[in-house]
Amino acid sequence: MAAYVFRRLLLIIPTLLGIMVLNFALIQLAPGGPVDQVLANLENLGDGFDLLGGSNTDAGIDAGDSEAGYKGRVGLPADFIADLEKQFGFDKPFWERFWLMMQNYLKFDFGESYFRSISVVDLVLEKMPVSITLGLWSTLIAYFISIPLGIRKAVKDGSRFDTWSSAVLIGAYAVPTFLFAIVLVVVFAGGSYWSLFPLRGLTSDNFADLSLIGKIKDYFWHITLPILAGAIGGFTTLTMLTKNVFLDEIKKQYVITARAKGASERRVLYGHVFRNAMLLVIASFPSIFIGVFFGGSLFIETIFSLDGLGRLGFEAAISRDYPVMFGTMYFFTLFGLLIKIVSDLTYVWIDPRIDFESRAA
Repeated sequence: MAAYVFRRLLLIIPTLLGIMVLNFALIQLAPGGPVDQVLANLENLGDGFDLLGGSNTDAGIDAGDSEAGYKGRVGLPADFIADLEKQFGFDKPFWERFWLMMQNYLKFDFGESYFRSISVVDLVLEKMPVSITLGLWSTLIAYFISIPLGIRKAVKDGSRFDTWSSAVLIGAYAVPTFLFAIVLVVVFAGGSYWSLFPLRGLTSDNFADLSLIGKIKDYFWHITLPILAGAIGGFTTLTMLTKNVFLDEIKKQYVITARAKGASERRVLYGHVFRNAMLLVIASFPSIFIGVFFGGSLFIETIFSLDGLGRLGFEAAISRDYPVMFGTMYFFTLFGLLIKIVSDLTYVWIDPRIDFESRAA
């Protein structure tokens, strides 16, 4: 097994490199880089350009040149623009900037945000609690509810319970995450009906003054609605996956044999079927966790006024804050690849009969 893990770790290198090269090229080719962002903001200052040490005449730029170069360069000295390019590293060719970036990333040096004067690592650590809260709790709740429900639906396949529960799950799956979040706000957070839960933040303003029990209650009071909104999308897929794999296993010969020997239904389900059926369910854990962690976080964070990685990534893309964009992309791509290896190791832990090394050979 050690050889298999070692090979998988080695495969991370070309995979990660390919993802970074592709995204770096695409983002660099997109219009409106960080220099454009700065120049556009400065142009909005109007006559304030004179404070920068030059005017239209000083810069040698007339109306006929307004379309050349950066769109925001009108009225700005050419040497000022050159200094900006050097500050952001755009005085170097494409390949050299990428090579220097990857050298730093290998040392987990992600640099400093262009526009926030804070290191990318500190910025991510500042936003991480919100995203971990949403991703981890939403995934755990989805699993704790979907697996027993899926098993129940498999046992009661074709019954009225199976029919109406499937209708409810499909209806929930059809509702977009952001729409369900809005409904929760309107109904339970003082929108139009009840004001049972707070609308913003992970904790109250007086959180530091609360007792340990008070802090726990306050924390769960704040995260209830965001977690429900984040978990709703994963219920249907995971429940139906659990039901289908259990149905497939229940029809196999070893189950019929166990029942013929007089084993109880509980023993058959949880002693024999569960171990085999849970392999596919566990295989879906990385995609579900990563999907909840990143996919729906932007909408949920925006609606519930939470400052997490979703909003950080969105704001970095809008402002072309490249260190934040590429630094978070590198770290979380690496994180996702490692999670996949952990998932494979979990297969072996649940069913020792699985041997990835012999299959690879």
